[in-house]
Amino acid sequence: MGGFSLSYLLGVDIGTSGTKTVLYDEFGNTIASSLEEYPLYQPHIGWAEQEPEDWWRATYLSIKHVISKSGIDASSIKGIGLSGQMHGAVLLDKDCKVLRKAIIWCDQRSFAECDQITSIIGKERLIEITANPALTGFTASKVMWVKNNEPEIFEKIYKILLPKDYIRFKLTGEFATEVSDASGMQFMDIPGRKWSDEVISKLGLSQSMLGELYESQEVSGKVNKHAASLTGLKEGTPVVGGAGDQAAGAVGNGIVRPGVVSSTIGTSGVVFAFSEKVTIDPKGRVHTFCHAVPNTWHIMGVTQGAGLSLKWFRDNFCIEEKRTAELMKIDPYVIIDREAEKVAPGCNGLIYLPYLMGERTPHLDPNAKGVFFGLTAKHEKQDVLRSIMEGVVYSLRDCLEIINEMGVNVSEVRASGGGGKSELWRKMQADIFGTDITTIKSSEGPALGVALLAGVGTGIYSNISEACEAVIKENTRQVSDLELNAKYTKFYGIYKRLYNSLKKEFADLSAIL
Repeated sequence: MGGFSLSYLLGVDIGTSGTKTVLYDEFGNTIASSLEEYPLYQPHIGWAEQEPEDWWRATYLSIKHVISKSGIDASSIKGIGLSGQMHGAVLLDKDCKVLRKAIIWCDQRSFAECDQITSIIGKERLIEITANPALTGFTASKVMWVKNNEPEIFEKIYKILLPKDYIRFKLTGEFATEVSDASGMQFMDIPGRKWSDEVISKLGLSQSMLGELYESQEVSGKVNKHAASLTGLKEGTPVVGGAGDQAAGAVGNGIVRPGVVSSTIGTSGVVFAFSEKVTIDPKGRVHTFCHAVPNTWHIMGVTQGAGLSLKWFRDNFCIEEKRTAELMKIDPYVIIDREAEKVAPGCNGLIYLPYLMGERTPHLDPNAKGVFFGLTAKHEKQDVLRSIMEGVVYSLRDCLEIINEMGVNVSEVRASGGGGKSELWRKMQADIFGTDITTIKSSEGPALGVALLAGVGTGIYSNISEACEAVIKENTRQVSDLELNAKYTKFYGIYKRLYNSLKKEFADLSAIL
């Protein structure tokens, strides 16, 4: 090879359960990775908070581990991309100190503020500008909740940052964000890809509270001396805009051209479609955000309790499975899959509604609750397990149907997230959606996606499509069984009607609680 030295790229993904840092070479091969976990605080039902300092500690430790594990010289890391859980609210005072725990994406406390935002801006106008209705998940309603309930904290707010952008600040000293993650704050003019003065000023905030807005592949800052000493990175290493976890995962999955859609089962579940133009659902059932690819957008349907539903069942009712998995040194989900596999599709009439955390798409209902419907004395634990997996896929099909309604063509669905690793869950998706499901070779979607963005920003690749072509290869393909699809579609019809039958009961129950 003569003097050719490889360039490396670092992807850092600040997730809900932990921060994962992955080092790649320029061909997209994983060189080393590290995961550092941290807690989630739930002071009341429906509240969810995290400590930004925990994210930072997890970030500098995981970067340090990755560099030492790989044995490479930090100066050959050409760029860093940041991905992170979206919609969180990190509030800093003018000394850049965190004012309170960050209120994160799945927190539901701000429903009154959503009504307030809607009445201040106007329902149609809000969707026109921000492409979405006011949602408890979004940052704007969280900031308004602090304004209404913790005025002494609100008074001191100097900066409002998203989780990954707090990490950017700690790495570089810059207050910056990028279009894909900022799209989920509800402070942005989505068609114009810029902050919306109208929304920000009407809500009594000022644009100076928000970071500078970049496209996802642009360099937003460089690693400073303090961060270099904690992480082992070279001072001056460029940090690009990066992306919210969904847009980042989509780049890492090659969802950068029309026709390819991703279905991700993580804690929440997401169906993500690429769009060359701004397409907004006037009913606000799916989100339209700026994509990490310049001048393109993406449409995203979100189901709140996807992997969360299976994890909840595992943690509360699968003590034997967890113990056995420990002894066999395998993932408990492998055993859970084997149990669920024994059950015929349709679970002998047992249908699960995965609304453990309320629901976003298509119902926008924080009062919705989880339901097992059709339970009989004949059902056993394995039926319940399978019904949870099927119910999650029905909720993803809800998302897919709206995306189809909006005229977005779907020719292939790529599975990712923890649920994408389960062959059974992939088969269910192929059969319930009625389309082929593929996976790609890398399983670290978000970290790979932002590493590729860092590669574009630092000139290793000329654009995002070229980066994806160079790195992303298909791994598995699950062909849809059309006979099973017809069977599942009958159950899905009942699944869809159940929510409407129970909508009033959900609201009445919430009124008592």
